[in-house]
Amino acid sequence: MAPTSRSVQRRPGTSALQEQAVERAEAYLRAHTISRVPLSRLCQIVGLSERGLRNAFYGVRGMSPKRSILAARLRDVRSALSHSDTTETTVARIATEYGFYELGRFAATYKEAFGEAPSETLRGTRRRAAPHQNVQYERHAHACTS
Repeated sequence: MAPTSRSVQRRPGTSALQEQAVERAEAYLRAHTISRVPLSRLCQIVGLSERGLRNAFYGVRGMSPKRSILAARLRDVRSALSHSDTTETTVARIATEYGFYELGRFAATYKEAFGEAPSETLRGTRRRAAPHQNVQYERHAHACTS
C-alpha cells in the first residue's frame, strides 16, 4: 500500500498489518468526514477488535484512534479556513461541516492545537486575499482614468 501524506515511519514493533489497518481506517474516515463514525463501526470496517485497533494506532501514529481522528478533523478544518475564498465563510459553518457542534469547546481545542483561534486563521486568510483584491481594483481604476 502506498504511503500517504499522513504516514509516518513504522515504529519498532509495528507490523505491516497494523499499518494497513490504520491506513484503511483513515481512508474510511476521509471518505466520511461529515458523519461521526463510532469506534465500533471502524473496528468492523478494518476487522479488528477495539483493543487491536487501539494498539495499531498507538503503534503507527503514537496515539489512540480517537485522538488521531480528532487531529485529522482539526487539520481539515484548518485547511478549509486557510483556503477560504469568500467573505461569507464563517468559522461556525466550517466547524459544523466537519462535525464540531460544541463551538466553544472546538475553539479551545483548535487554539491548543494550532496556537491561534480559528477566527484568527480565517482573518489571516482574508488579509492575504485583500491585497490581491486591492491590486485588481487599482489596476481597474487606473485603466478607467487613463
